[in-house]
Amino acid sequence: MSRVVVLCPGRGSYSKDTLGYLEGIKSNKLDTADALRQLANRPTIREMDASDKFRSSWHIAGENASLLTAGISAADFDQINANFDIVGICGNSMGWYTALGLANACDFATAAHLIETMGQYQHRNVIGGQMVYSLVNDDWTINTERVALVNQVVEDIPDCHWSIRLGGQAILGGTKEALNRLQEALPEVTQSGRTFPFILPLHSAFHTPLMIDTHQQALKDLANLELKTPSIPLIDGQGHIWRPKACDRNALKDYTLGKQVTEVYDFTTMIQTVLKHIAPDHIILLGPGSNLGGAVAHILIQEKWQGIQNKTDFITRQQENPFILAMGRDDQRSLVT
Repeated sequence: MSRVVVLCPGRGSYSKDTLGYLEGIKSNKLDTADALRQLANRPTIREMDASDKFRSSWHIAGENASLLTAGISAADFDQINANFDIVGICGNSMGWYTALGLANACDFATAAHLIETMGQYQHRNVIGGQMVYSLVNDDWTINTERVALVNQVVEDIPDCHWSIRLGGQAILGGTKEALNRLQEALPEVTQSGRTFPFILPLHSAFHTPLMIDTHQQALKDLANLELKTPSIPLIDGQGHIWRPKACDRNALKDYTLGKQVTEVYDFTTMIQTVLKHIAPDHIILLGPGSNLGGAVAHILIQEKWQGIQNKTDFITRQQENPFILAMGRDDQRSLVT
């Protein structure tokens, strides 16, 4: 039996390429999330996914994208073959909330309520924004000069912060003015047909001090949120492992509504913890999409994990004996379900 860690994507994972993802998929967790949306008289996850066309203003808006992404991730989780031994669960950004529900730190109805509450805060209330910048060379090794430049501009520009340390990408958060200055300070880099830096549409400056009001509102609105000791180890955005039978559930809630909201989400450290302290045979990346596969690959290369030192090594490994199993890819999904 293969030991696997499950990785839950963040809210920005749903795109026009994933429209119709849920066709033919059955899931009790998805039913739970859709019931919550129906009760609030909002479009269900299945309705949004079955739309005749992708609408950015609708599908990407935080009040829809959050549970849309989480519901699909949960549906994928329900499809994982029982022959896999799930030894850890983690997530990127909002994916942390999904991970809580999948690791049984709460039932999925509670996780869906948490996700829906945090997502609704974004309705007509985008705070600042997020910008993406590449920190890797074309062979996916780290470009140390670019890393130094990013660290310097974050220090120099007021109201600019690290938001997510995402392997070979810097996700930076800040006010609109700070992002404008970032665009001027960071030289353009084109890789795989995409030009960096670019701003993520309809995203607030998540995981930065700009979210302090959101944190305080969440403390009030989610005061009755009940978390429990997970049945599967959880790895958070600071690389801490919350283990079954050794988890302070009050501390888990404090992190979820506190540091997870207002401090940098260190995806890189999280995956490094997974590799070094859990050492799974595979990482299963839940849908929608498979973008986090690149971020994990960058970290494997940084760690020279099992001899992987560059993009070519990684691609060869994935072709021969894939370490990352992305359920958003048909060729890898068939190995998981």
